[in-house]
Amino acid sequence: MTQDLVQESLIDPQALAARVSQEIGVSDWLTVTQERVDLFADATGDHQFIHVEPERAAREGPFGGPIAHGFLSLSMLTAFSLQVLPVFEGAVGINYGFDKVRFLTPVRVGARIRGRFVLSEFTPRNDREFTTRYAVTVEIEGAARPALVADWITMTVLEG
Repeated sequence: MTQDLVQESLIDPQALAARVSQEIGVSDWLTVTQERVDLFADATGDHQFIHVEPERAAREGPFGGPIAHGFLSLSMLTAFSLQVLPVFEGAVGINYGFDKVRFLTPVRVGARIRGRFVLSEFTPRNDREFTTRYAVTVEIEGAARPALVADWITMTVLEG
């Protein structure tokens, strides 16, 4: 996303509304480390061996080594979005939910992932609130298929 859109959108959300059906931005690559996977396992209680036991995952698992939790890949959308989506001064951004999430390819520990955001819908709710719908893809560097695709809805409440 260009800095011009970020600056313009700080003043007028219609600058974002004019970008419906366009790619808004692509985040930087992020390496999925075993430490991040282990911390996520601790946070969620999901300690399945394919995530947290690298030697066993390589020996017994179906993926040749440990993989990230699907929900870990999904949760990275927040970090990715902070790099590329516009921020409205004095506004509050709220995660409104998902209409669709599909986990397509496991993310192996050590792989690099990034988020690609296409604005598919901009819906004013009133003069201070609007929702946005993004078609999001989490790509895996060098992979033919993405880690996941999602239809993510956010709500913005403007200062007022």
